[in-house]
Amino acid sequence: MQTILSIAIDAFAYGMALFIICIGLSLTMGLMRVVNLAHGAFAMIAGYIASYAARDLGLGYAVAIFLAIIGTVIISIPLERLLYRRIYGSPELTQVLMTIGITFCIIGITNYFFGPTLKTIPLPGSLSQPVDVGIRTIAGHRLFVMACGLVVAGGLWYLIEKTDFGIKLRATVDNAAMADALGVRTQVIYAISFAIAIGLAALGGVVGAEFLPIEPYYALRYMVTFLVVVSVGGAGSIPGAVVACLLLGAIDTTGRYLMPEFGNFFFYAAVVAIVCVFPRGFFGRAQ
Repeated sequence: MQTILSIAIDAFAYGMALFIICIGLSLTMGLMRVVNLAHGAFAMIAGYIASYAARDLGLGYAVAIFLAIIGTVIISIPLERLLYRRIYGSPELTQVLMTIGITFCIIGITNYFFGPTLKTIPLPGSLSQPVDVGIRTIAGHRLFVMACGLVVAGGLWYLIEKTDFGIKLRATVDNAAMADALGVRTQVIYAISFAIAIGLAALGGVVGAEFLPIEPYYALRYMVTFLVVVSVGGAGSIPGAVVACLLLGAIDTTGRYLMPEFGNFFFYAAVVAIVCVFPRGFFGRAQ
């Protein structure tokens, strides 16, 4: 019973960490129609900023998260204006080549300035200590990741479905030329959406560092994982991303607990089976 509870808790926490990182990529691909393979690189940048702020400067964990998100978004702004705007609406191959080039550039810069070592983000006592929830104790950090994932899911759903910005974003996605003719500043909408996606990647990179360690090849190591989650859930779908992350997180965690010698076999076997049955993902829309 304790083993089952441990698997369930770790799977839920891991799934929420994946969700926070991947939902930004899902929105970028599903709503902005941009295949941003550099998404993981921005999560990595945030991890480095948070590690430096918390470990080297001695700042608190909350401050490190805030600085990581703000710093990563600021770094992404000139890239969006100078590079990403050139590939909005371009063929997918063009987007892939541009963003994979950005990924390798960021990896090279990171290696040059920070070296190839693993970066840790010290946790405060409140998150590193176990919390008694009645049936058993759970690591405070795992509860924190679960809470962050649920808040992000609810907040994004409200933003896209219930706000004026969400209406303008959906109008821009459906027909950018018509939205622009009606006075919607589509370039501004794209820029804000891109910043939100990068901010979520930054948050996920920091709070999920216990599951996906921060190192120079982070962006390449987990690129396929992030793309798989988006494909299984359906690009642009918040419910789809939640379901995909929780399901794949549960399969991966269970496999690692019970049969660690198989590595990622069960994760990718599940992906193949799901994509065969749901070619557009669980909640994907026909284009």
